[in-house]
Amino acid sequence: MKCDRKWMPLYAVTDRAWLNGGTLAGQVERALRGGATCVQLREKHLSEEALAREAVELRALCARFGAPLIVNDSVEAALASGADGVHVGQDDADAAEVRRRIGPDKLLGVSAHSVEEALRAERDGADYLGVGAVFPTGTKTDAGALPLAALRDICAAVDIPVVAIGGVNAANLGALAGSGVAGVAVVSALFAAADVERAASELRAAVRRELGV
Repeated sequence: MKCDRKWMPLYAVTDRAWLNGGTLAGQVERALRGGATCVQLREKHLSEEALAREAVELRALCARFGAPLIVNDSVEAALASGADGVHVGQDDADAAEVRRRIGPDKLLGVSAHSVEEALRAERDGADYLGVGAVFPTGTKTDAGALPLAALRDICAAVDIPVVAIGGVNAANLGALAGSGVAGVAVVSALFAAADVERAASELRAAVRRELGV
């Protein structure tokens, strides 16, 4: 599956820390209604079986909005659920091996922090890259902010879409203008909001206005 850039502008990454008594599906639906263009199911503490069950529900929901569902880390859950793809980090499974396991018809996203890592991921079959953290972030405490010059260099070096991640919100994403990113990945700026649908709408408008995507 070739990665369509229309899926990348507002890439929503789940976190059940902010459910506030609701359901993950409910939060994701609100994000999609507001303008999220892609959803990554990122649940580090669920079993493979529970993750696959969650992915089945979210896959059907995302399909209604024409947005792909990506499962973080777990090839098994992605395949079992029929999700549209899987995303892996540099410390997770080898990207080339993941591509072999999922075949050519699912999306493969890879995290990258340098031109070298980006080029290797592209050679290994990545359809898009997640690059960051571009701003300080509390969701990944081990990730220092990546210089914006490095982000621009990565975008220029590869032919696949690049999504900026890490501390992105409606107020600061304008700093990414001219970098070449196809969109932004957001966690707390979306799911920690009191009104997820409104937050998604405002973020999508900001991405369109500031980044032109």
